[in-house]
Amino acid sequence: MWKMRFSTAEECEEWLRGRERTKPDEIPGVHFVRVMYPAKGHEYRFLARWVSQFLTYRMPVLLWITESGIWPSSENWHLYYKLRQSYADHRLLDEAPGQLFLDYETEDLATLLQIALLNGWGGYLLTDANYVNAFFSHDEYIDFFAREESSLAELRSAPGTGAPAYGATV
Repeated sequence: MWKMRFSTAEECEEWLRGRERTKPDEIPGVHFVRVMYPAKGHEYRFLARWVSQFLTYRMPVLLWITESGIWPSSENWHLYYKLRQSYADHRLLDEAPGQLFLDYETEDLATLLQIALLNGWGGYLLTDANYVNAFFSHDEYIDFFAREESSLAELRSAPGTGAPAYGATV
C-alpha cells in the first residue's frame, strides 16, 4: 500500500508542471478568500482538520513548505522530525519540503498542517482536484484560491454557524 511521500522542491515543481499548473497566487485574476488563524492555539487543530477535509475532495494533496526559520522560537523541530521519521523519511525539511498525501490520508495532512501552522511556517496546499488551493503564511493567515468564485462559497462562513470563518475577508 502506498503511503505519504516526501518530495524535493524540484519534485514539487514537477508535480505542478505535470498538471500544467502554477502556484495559485501566481494566477492572474484568480478569486481568493483570506482566513486568519484562530486567536487561541488550541483551535489550530480544528482549523487544520477542517482545511484538510474541505480541500481534498478525497484526492491527493501536496503540502509544500516554502517558509521556515522565520520564527525560530516557535518551531518545534523535534516534534516535526519525530513525526517525519515515523514515515521512514530522515531528510531535512530543506532537502524535501513537500509531502504528498493520498486520498485516505486526510488525518495525516491535518496533523502535519497543524504542526506547520504552530511552527510559524508558510507554504502551499496544492490539490489534485484543483477546485481550491491555498497558501498559508507565517503571518498567520491562509489565502484560498479558486478560478470559480462559487468554489469559495463555503469558506465565507464557518461550518454550520453562518458566521465569518476565522475572520474571512475578500
